[in-house]
Amino acid sequence: MEWKPAQFDVSYPPELVLTNNLDVDPDFVDNFARCARWCADGSSFLVQCENRSFQLFNIPDVQSTQLSAHHKRTFSQSSAVVNFAWYPGASSNNAPAYCFIASVRDCPVKLLDASDGRLRASYPIIDHRERFIAPHSLAFNLTADKLYCGFEDAIEIFDIQQPGEGDRLPTTPSKKSKDGLKGIISSIAFSSSYDYYAIGSLTPSSQAMDNIALYSESNQAAIMPVGGADSHSGVTQLKFNPTKPHLLYAAFRRHDAIYAWDLRSDTSVPVKVFKTALGPRKTRTNQKIEFDIDYAGRWLSVGDQDGCVSIFDLEDSDELESEQSLVISSQNIAQKTTFNAHGDVIGCVAFHPLRSNLLSISGSRHFDEDMREGDSNSSDEDSTDQESDSESQNIIAASTRRPLPYVKDSSLKLWSFEPTRTVQHA
Repeated sequence: MEWKPAQFDVSYPPELVLTNNLDVDPDFVDNFARCARWCADGSSFLVQCENRSFQLFNIPDVQSTQLSAHHKRTFSQSSAVVNFAWYPGASSNNAPAYCFIASVRDCPVKLLDASDGRLRASYPIIDHRERFIAPHSLAFNLTADKLYCGFEDAIEIFDIQQPGEGDRLPTTPSKKSKDGLKGIISSIAFSSSYDYYAIGSLTPSSQAMDNIALYSESNQAAIMPVGGADSHSGVTQLKFNPTKPHLLYAAFRRHDAIYAWDLRSDTSVPVKVFKTALGPRKTRTNQKIEFDIDYAGRWLSVGDQDGCVSIFDLEDSDELESEQSLVISSQNIAQKTTFNAHGDVIGCVAFHPLRSNLLSISGSRHFDEDMREGDSNSSDEDSTDQESDSESQNIIAASTRRPLPYVKDSSLKLWSFEPTRTVQHA
């Protein structure tokens, strides 16, 4: 049976299929989702939560016209969760492959069973002080027999079949050296066709140093740098186009644009810029915002800090490739559609592997600053001496009081882009 990619109709707003909330944690009332990822067959998705846990949601019948998601299990961790990744080919119908890799602070990298959360294997990364390092980035190679873990100035490579210590690949010759890629390796992405992968660093780029590089998997050496983005920020995510492995996309910290490079040409200048905001923003979140590309390599989706989801057509932008073969210049690509999805920051969006659905999650930490302003202005009507005393007391109280964060919207929503979906009028 021939596989056909899902068809997305973005000519009008999507239909909201379902809305879910995280399982309630009485010890962490303001819990929210950091990111969510589908397993390979789309039968379930895993959510990384703020309360040091994972929550697993199952889709009972993927082929049904009416989808529903049910919370199945919660996997609590001993410390803060840094990152996670599904094992390639993970499916609830295939018990041996139904597992995921988790990076937890002050712990070895864990291979956890997604059905019950038990530990299958551990892969320790140990520094010079014999402390466990939690990598910021995790990625499997194309054959799924190697695990790549990125941390400060290095990548640790593990053989999945042999738990234990791995082989360390430094990304810079030494701490004082200006060569190589310096800083925390925040993202690793493998190309779907060629013998190379891309790595990105949280260290901001400069005129003298780029923070993205291509590496050869066979030689375990750097091939060439990738740069030219005007973000001057640290890399938060890298991703190759699934059907066009020569196209590399990158997102940066506190930056509204996603940049694309054609690796067949000059990699010092991005060929496409996908920007979600028309002008400069007054406020920006430090939270990591993840984008996603559908399995057919046609659509790119990303959320923003205002609760909106933007969809870009990658097929339209590819028409510019032939024109840019001689003269390389960045082309701004406009949104195909945008819609309001949540009432808070959208930390992650994820396309369903088999259906025309998009998963979005929201949530962020907010602090009430109005209380502090009210305290500092409460003594305006007092005398001059009393005013100075009260201000000094307020300053001391504000410095010792720790504000408690709250969440505006911590929901999970599934949207349908089926061509035959119901049209919703405003």
